[in-house]
Amino acid sequence: MQEKILILDFGSQYTQLIARRIRELNVFCEIHPYNHFPSPDQSVKGVILSGSPFSVREKNAPNPNLTDIKGKIPLLGVCYGAQLLVHNFGGNVQPSKTREYGRANLVLISENDPLFRNIKPGTQVWMSHGDTIERIPENYEITGSTSDVLAGAYRIREEKTWGIQFHPEVYHTTDGMTLLRNFVVDICNCSQTWTPDSFIDSSIRNLRITLGNDKVILGISGGVDSTVAATLLNRAIGKNLNCLFIDNGLLRKNEFETVLGSYNELGINVIGVKAEDRFLDQLEGVVDPEKKRKIIGRVFIEVFEGEAHKIKGVKWLAQGTIYPDVIESVSVNGPSATIKSHHNVGGLPEKMHLKVVEPLRLLFKDEVRRVGRALGLPDQILKRHPFPGPGLAIRLLGKMSRENLNRLKEADQIFIDLLKKHGLYDSVWQAGVILLPVQSVGVMGDERTYENAVVLRAVVSTDGMTADWSHLPYDFLGLVSNEIINKVKGINRVVYDISSKPPSTIEWE
Repeated sequence: MQEKILILDFGSQYTQLIARRIRELNVFCEIHPYNHFPSPDQSVKGVILSGSPFSVREKNAPNPNLTDIKGKIPLLGVCYGAQLLVHNFGGNVQPSKTREYGRANLVLISENDPLFRNIKPGTQVWMSHGDTIERIPENYEITGSTSDVLAGAYRIREEKTWGIQFHPEVYHTTDGMTLLRNFVVDICNCSQTWTPDSFIDSSIRNLRITLGNDKVILGISGGVDSTVAATLLNRAIGKNLNCLFIDNGLLRKNEFETVLGSYNELGINVIGVKAEDRFLDQLEGVVDPEKKRKIIGRVFIEVFEGEAHKIKGVKWLAQGTIYPDVIESVSVNGPSATIKSHHNVGGLPEKMHLKVVEPLRLLFKDEVRRVGRALGLPDQILKRHPFPGPGLAIRLLGKMSRENLNRLKEADQIFIDLLKKHGLYDSVWQAGVILLPVQSVGVMGDERTYENAVVLRAVVSTDGMTADWSHLPYDFLGLVSNEIINKVKGINRVVYDISSKPPSTIEWE
């Protein structure tokens, strides 16, 4: 039985970061909404209560029943979670009288407390709350204070229950990983066996038990997620895995042939389907980005279903769903209002009466790459930038046309090839070119031009949830601009996007 830490999510922006930090300690953890969490069994070694945008004093504030947890297994309340454990058990939480946001220092620490083992007074922490704990219940004791916050941390006597009013998971809390290690490893006694190799072994074993001798079909894209999923399935069931790689005409230049070659080298059973005209005929003249997505999704299902029916006896549809997609679909506020259709092959299981298998549904994006590395996948796949499901359709703003698509492909190839040539590709998380429905005046030779503008977009990130624009060298950007303008007919202006996420998104549509 896989030991785990449960995180009860109250809607904090940092919840996924807590989970990722714990997994960096080689300990598996799961995030569950506070109103939809399982009763702990023997596999649950400890529970963390997350922060929240709510105040515990609000009428509709999250307030789960902790009867099966508190006092029975180790419990750590973070920020809102800490205040909840005070508010509900005889203490007092009130609006802060002083600023409690940003960097602070724990001037007092109970160094004999196991949660603060190897952490010294003066350590920097990150505060982010509008309320504060003014009075703790009688059986609680304060274990950490800042100059402004007396109850910066506490524990409950004769219980393995702690509360902290700061965020240990963020970079600004200097000893945050030490604190989390103290809780997860020393207090919860987790054995730190959650590794890429252990995940591979258990996944292959479980896939063989679940799938038996059944046939499985998987739509692959050449990206990290689908390739790692295909490799795991290939090792588990071999020839019973049937992969489809569909060319929708919206891939990067020459990508269809390159990806097919990579899969053949990996020994994966893959069928390449050329369906460019079916997609582009339907997209011709379409402007609205959501309409583009729906057309691409509908045609993909039609093509996929047609090809799948040629393979007799398929019982399972495999998908490259990863953990952030799972969390998004079961959020604190119920199912997300908008889950983009290109995340997964929506509609196929019902239409084709297939059961679904998702080998990566427990992993974050960076963990998928680590598993891929342990599987021995080449860097050309593992370090490949993420690419949107609708492909270049959502990087061609305005009216879709084959002419503009070809322009975009040429410009995009120049940008990506130069990033690789100049050793910058691996320092960027995602990069691409956006073709704008904007024309501007230019001069080429002695002639006036009136042609399209393109945007270069390059960001640094860990998982795409947040991102900063890449500070690429000016000389390099100048080189890219010259190459695109000189070699791609119909483009006479290149600009660089210096927006971060948030408030912007990585893609423009």
